[in-house]
Amino acid sequence: NDPAKIVVLISGSGSNLQALIDTIAAGSIDAQIVGVICNNAQAYGLKRAKSANIPTHIIKHSEFASREQFDHALISCIDQYQPHLIILAGFLRILSSQFVQYYLGRLVNIHPSLLPKYPGLNTHRRALEAGDTQHGASVHYVTENLDAGPVILQAVISILTDDNEQRLAQKTLTQEHRIYPLAVKWVIEQRVKLRQNKVEFDGSILTTPVQIDPVSGNITVNNKTLTET
Repeated sequence: NDPAKIVVLISGSGSNLQALIDTIAAGSIDAQIVGVICNNAQAYGLKRAKSANIPTHIIKHSEFASREQFDHALISCIDQYQPHLIILAGFLRILSSQFVQYYLGRLVNIHPSLLPKYPGLNTHRRALEAGDTQHGASVHYVTENLDAGPVILQAVISILTDDNEQRLAQKTLTQEHRIYPLAVKWVIEQRVKLRQNKVEFDGSILTTPVQIDPVSGNITVNNKTLTET
């Protein structure tokens, strides 16, 4: 079988893109990143893609009169690759419902909070201001509402008394680099699927997102500990 094809959408540094590139290069995911699309010509992530010999495309949202026109250009670019999966890795555009519907079940995002808490921006600050003791990152299917799609996998970290926004952001990003490739692997292997707006894992609907313990690496699925990933 040919490796599954992935297209990655970025806007910035592309550190989650790098985590995927590295995991695929290590042979852990039977996939190939066939294209990287970016809406920001200055994004460092473009350099990461070029270093890995991945074709890059710059589509600037500022050059389109409407969100729909921008999304239409994105779709044209993505569809030339016929990807199995489209990964949003720090892609800072809200996508139109037409776009989301078109790729429903093939469109995945990572968000720096324990969704449904703190959709949108400034998640670390909001968690600190709320006095939360836990924070983390979530990989989820993209649906029409912002950061509200069914969550596949979460990493939970403890907020320590001396954590500030920057430190919390760094701790969260470390976990993102761990859980995103894992969730992508599961989707590519068809262990994870989107079914009627719920996540199915190994044939069972998830009642809560899969959770990974950052310290032990244990993975909990529907209250059972998974021994292998």
